[in-house]
Amino acid sequence: MNSNDTYIQLIEFLDQHKAEYRLIDHPSEGRTEIVSPMRGNKVSQAAKCIVVMVKIGKKVTKYVLGVIPGDAKIDLNTVKDLFQGTYASFANPEIAERLAGSVVGTVLPFSFNPDLELIVDPALLKNEEIFFNAARLDRSMALKVNDYIRVVKPRLEHIAKYS
Repeated sequence: MNSNDTYIQLIEFLDQHKAEYRLIDHPSEGRTEIVSPMRGNKVSQAAKCIVVMVKIGKKVTKYVLGVIPGDAKIDLNTVKDLFQGTYASFANPEIAERLAGSVVGTVLPFSFNPDLELIVDPALLKNEEIFFNAARLDRSMALKVNDYIRVVKPRLEHIAKYS
């Protein structure tokens, strides 16, 4: 699946569920702290989406899509502990892009892949809208938080840390 397919899947999914969103075109950029001012949101309203690899013993590898506020870092130890894992790290870019269906910097706060488990930090959901690149570097989405929760029903865990 390429990023354009993922973008189309996102729009169709949200339209099917009658979610309220806005599309925002901007120069190509995937870094949260740079793209946020372009789209007019606070960094804390941005959904930073990170694919994490969790090793569970020697034989099992699980992939988690951690979604945190843009001004936070993901707490890998917390993610590891949620799965009684023995090790956690950022997934390599090739695996992350394959599981997410889009390039790094455009990963959605949705998982359309059964091998990628979604976990969202509740701090992100304090805002009225969340902002994220819509599987493209040149287009973002502002999505109503109530609709995000309603259509995604994310698992909520405190996985963000602030320095």
